[in-house]
Amino acid sequence: MTVESIPVPAAPKSLVWQGDELVSAAGGRGLGRGGVEREEALAESYYFDAGTTSASGRYSALYHERGIEGVLLERGRVVRELHRFDELAGDYDYPLALGALSDGREVVVHCPDEYNALQIEDAASGERLTVGEREPQDVFHSRLSLSPDGRYLLSVAWLWHPFGVAMVYDTARALTDPGTLDGDGLVPTADAANGEVTAGCWLDADRLVLATGTEAGGADESELPPGRLGVWSMSEGRWLHRNPLAHAEPGVLLLPRGDQVVSFRGHPRLIDTATGRLVAEWPEVVFPVKDTCFSAEDIPSPVAALHPDGTRLAVAQTDSIALITLP
Repeated sequence: MTVESIPVPAAPKSLVWQGDELVSAAGGRGLGRGGVEREEALAESYYFDAGTTSASGRYSALYHERGIEGVLLERGRVVRELHRFDELAGDYDYPLALGALSDGREVVVHCPDEYNALQIEDAASGERLTVGEREPQDVFHSRLSLSPDGRYLLSVAWLWHPFGVAMVYDTARALTDPGTLDGDGLVPTADAANGEVTAGCWLDADRLVLATGTEAGGADESELPPGRLGVWSMSEGRWLHRNPLAHAEPGVLLLPRGDQVVSFRGHPRLIDTATGRLVAEWPEVVFPVKDTCFSAEDIPSPVAALHPDGTRLAVAQTDSIALITLP
């Protein structure tokens, strides 16, 4: 396991692998070994502090993580502005996901009208695909992600205590009945309510990983109590694994790597999802500790990208990118 340092003039606010090249969508530049930069078409007149890119690489979005404004790009060209509902926007992370639905349509998922009303829009045209009657519950959606096949949508959200929860929705059903985006979703989060969900990701099109911090609340007994890593099967409708995370709280970001995940709280850790066991960690690669998607203190989210082949992990540092070779 090696850690290489790639110097950069400023910390990138987003990272994505395009082949063997790292690209910072928020900075509009390619990042090569030795700190070589390649300017993209996007002018650096957009002072956003976070970004994300669709799995296809066609669309990217830049936004203020604790603000209300963003912009959607198609291969570096500005498509349109994005906005989110402004209630308490300065206290939690911008809810935004880019990806493709099961039919191949590239979409934007966000909360443009209300903090608790998820909307799915066609990325190319901006057409809203979830038009209909809505009765959203009182939940602040945040940290959205689509499953690899676009069938499901995960929201690592929070309720007013505040307390972190996770909700999963069927996007195909939402296109015909948008009201299905307003309920508790498909995963029984009530069973996990005794552990505060702080992070989640998709291992594949079927398996979802949820991690809970040390905060407890709700029922005295639950299927996913504090300090656990759980793997849920959408097809089987049950937990495949539920194990303690004894080494550390999970933080807000998980990146999938086969049957493992990389967690980011203070430094990267590689974790086996079937056992919760710590496989490896890199304490020399440090970044601010962020435990939840909400807080009065604006702590930036970790910025990292795992190479598609799972061999290399790039992590943004203050003046460099740490490039980790994984075991």
